[in-house]
Amino acid sequence: MEEKKKEMTYSEAISELEKIVAEMQSENCSIDNLSAYTSRSLELLKVCKAKLLATDEELKKILEELK
Repeated sequence: MEEKKKEMTYSEAISELEKIVAEMQSENCSIDNLSAYTSRSLELLKVCKAKLLATDEELKKILEELK
């Protein structure tokens, strides 16, 4: 049986982004990891954008029902 992958929450994505930024700003950040950090950051930003857009649409629908 195939396990369903847990969908990342907005808070989890932001938290991971903050960790990546901190790592990239540290003196110990290796130039070899920058590409991986940048790629992962892009994935996380896409998750955040999708969550924000979905929430915006839901709120618009709710507000429209109130009219």
